[in-house]
Amino acid sequence: MLKKVNWFQLFAIVLITELAGILSSLSSGNVGQIYTSLNKPPLSPPGWLFGVIWPILYLLMGIAAYIIYQAPQSPKREKAINLYWVQLLINFLWPIVFFRFEWFWISVFVILLLDVLVFLTTLLFYRINKIAGYLMIPYLLWILFATYLNIGIAVLN
Repeated sequence: MLKKVNWFQLFAIVLITELAGILSSLSSGNVGQIYTSLNKPPLSPPGWLFGVIWPILYLLMGIAAYIIYQAPQSPKREKAINLYWVQLLINFLWPIVFFRFEWFWISVFVILLLDVLVFLTTLLFYRINKIAGYLMIPYLLWILFATYLNIGIAVLN
């Protein structure tokens, strides 16, 4: 049975998720200039692509989180929601460590932690609601690709 959409809650969760990305970007310094100046590994996308991809990923993440918020109360649901906010915090911190401070090797450890947290969040979301889990997959894949880029940049710079 379909549940009526709580548009305010959906908007609030998506907005908080998008704002985490915006504030992180604003706190990261001149990302475009820094990215352009780096030696990058093969398959590195052009800088402008990040500005297209991330808002879409944050939207999908926010919708997935909303779906989980709508699931019946349970310890598994609470764990999934808490893990979502923890991974979002680590996601917020990674660009600051990478771009603002240019601590490329430390950011490798941060993004590896993020990989684990996003994988676990996706898995828990999937176990609660398959659609929510599927909505997290593009984010998980992008984070794994970002891990490759981060390691490549750490090695080359």
